[in-house]
Amino acid sequence: MAGTEVTQPSFIKGKPAANGFMKAVVFRGIGKPVLEYKPIPKAGPNEVVIKTTSTTICGTDIHILHGEHPVEDGRVLGHEHVGVVHEIGEGVLGVSVGDRVICGSCTPCGTCYYCQKGLPSQCIGPEGDHKHPGGWRLGNTVDGTHAEYFKMPFPNYNITRIPDELSDDDVLLVTDIGSTGIAAAEKANIQVGDTVVVFACGPVGLCAIAGARLKGASLIIGVDGNSDRLEIAEKMGADITLNFQTTNVLEEINRMTEGKGVDVAIEALGSQQTFENCMKVIRRGGTVSSVGIYSGHLTIPIETFAGGMGDHHIVTTLCPGGRERMQQLINLVKHHRLSLTSMITHRFHIDDALEAYRLFENQSDGVIKIVINF
Repeated sequence: MAGTEVTQPSFIKGKPAANGFMKAVVFRGIGKPVLEYKPIPKAGPNEVVIKTTSTTICGTDIHILHGEHPVEDGRVLGHEHVGVVHEIGEGVLGVSVGDRVICGSCTPCGTCYYCQKGLPSQCIGPEGDHKHPGGWRLGNTVDGTHAEYFKMPFPNYNITRIPDELSDDDVLLVTDIGSTGIAAAEKANIQVGDTVVVFACGPVGLCAIAGARLKGASLIIGVDGNSDRLEIAEKMGADITLNFQTTNVLEEINRMTEGKGVDVAIEALGSQQTFENCMKVIRRGGTVSSVGIYSGHLTIPIETFAGGMGDHHIVTTLCPGGRERMQQLINLVKHHRLSLTSMITHRFHIDDALEAYRLFENQSDGVIKIVINF
């Protein structure tokens, strides 16, 4: 009957969504990801709805579940995806229903102060709200990609078509960790011939290794306590890997650099200890590029800061977004300059997404990145 409200059904594993609903992973409080049927979003003016074909879990999703980054109850999680254009609203240009597309995890509006200043990751939106938390919207301030459908923010500035010859796996990881890790190398201003160390070879750290290689570093050192991750670090471009479980990393780096220290140290974990280690191994005038997300307060011990007299640089990075950023990274993949598929270790169907979350949260079974398919 016209005007009758459709009651949202309870999720049943293996049962397809129907009557305008979709499957989604929803935040329902600290430590509570829940599979639900949610209404399929509709495209209004200047909006695009994407049918998700692949998505993946990020460490930031786990920070949300731990209460370390607040989002509202009922938020659909996720911000890395590949999908197909499902519905297009009035005013959206350059895309057709059925196109395979991605966007970055940061979705700049293209018009605000920060976008115009070349800082799209800090986007405050066309309304110019300086209290806005920044350009990361999907799974944060709007519903994300761990759903069968999602609405892409500001599609005219963010929607990027995928070449037919590239698979979902080829491009899925450039949407966040690829862009972020490479940006950590870019922000550090790595010069041709530099020596670079990356502390923590998780997904972002591995991409930072790839970024250091792209920037022309002559020696790249990967540091981690997991031998499986160190093996992947070598595939991503690390020349030397150090396991802190069996090696005194600081002494070894000091030896390799003849006491000078490295030009750039990238912190990709988000811990006080790894940040301090970065400060301890950089040369005078060296750079620490911090890309980890810190769960607590971070302090800079004065002894590692050379008493303020070491000409050190400390830079931070949030994932750059926008159509052209994604296009640049897709071009690197297309022309065989970048491959991130070796980081994909597990696959799950959306019906088993909560199991995927548990695996990723506990970092068990050698997990690096999980692909969730629909």
